[in-house]
Amino acid sequence: MKRDELLEGLPGETLIRAGLSDLAAGRRTVAACLTAIASPRLRRAGLLPSHAAGLPAEPERELYALLRQEGGDAYGRYNALLRELISFEQALDRRLREQGRASGEKK
Repeated sequence: MKRDELLEGLPGETLIRAGLSDLAAGRRTVAACLTAIASPRLRRAGLLPSHAAGLPAEPERELYALLRQEGGDAYGRYNALLRELISFEQALDRRLREQGRASGEKK
């Protein structure tokens, strides 16, 4: 399954796509930090190269700092973004399991 097909329709798809693009370009954005938080799963899914450089050392802290700079309720937005990321990760895991069953693999 290609990257676009794997991501299509998942909750948070737009954020993760933006984050992958931002990380590849070396930009530090909210989307890049979220993608960095999910990097272990994204690597296992083949969506992020194992040699990807430039990931924030502490993406959770960097994410919160970026949200504080934007103003408003940084804490509430941080928690909402993490919930969206968890939904994305769970949906990705489900899709990967289904893909494995469809291809005849046993997990």
